[in-house]
Amino acid sequence: MNIKKGDTVKVISGANLGKEGKVLKVYPKTNKVIVEGVNVIKKHAKPTQSNPDGGILEYEAPFNASNIMISEKKTGTTRIGHKVITEIVKKKEVTRKVRYSKKTGEVLD
Repeated sequence: MNIKKGDTVKVISGANLGKEGKVLKVYPKTNKVIVEGVNVIKKHAKPTQSNPDGGILEYEAPFNASNIMISEKKTGTTRIGHKVITEIVKKKEVTRKVRYSKKTGEVLD
C-alpha cells in the first residue's frame, strides 16, 4: 500500500469525487483508509452514560484505497513509486527504501 497516515490525498472516484483531505488511519490488510472530511456517515446512537443525550453522530467511514491518489501542492495528484537510496551516515553506508513522486521525482518520506 502506497498510502501512509498523514498524507494529503484526493478522491479520484466514487461519491466523494474531487474532495481532498488528510489520511487519519490506514488499514493495510483490508486495503482501506479513513480520510478527514471524506465519506462522512451518520450513525444513530442510543443514550449511554458517556453520551446521555444520544442522537445522530457523524464520523468518517473507511473506504477503498484504490479510490484516492496522493496530492501535492505544486503538481496536483501524482503516482507513487519506490526506490532504494544509499546514504552515508556517520561514516557508514545506509540503504533505505523510500517513496517518491513520479511527476517531480521528489522523495515523499
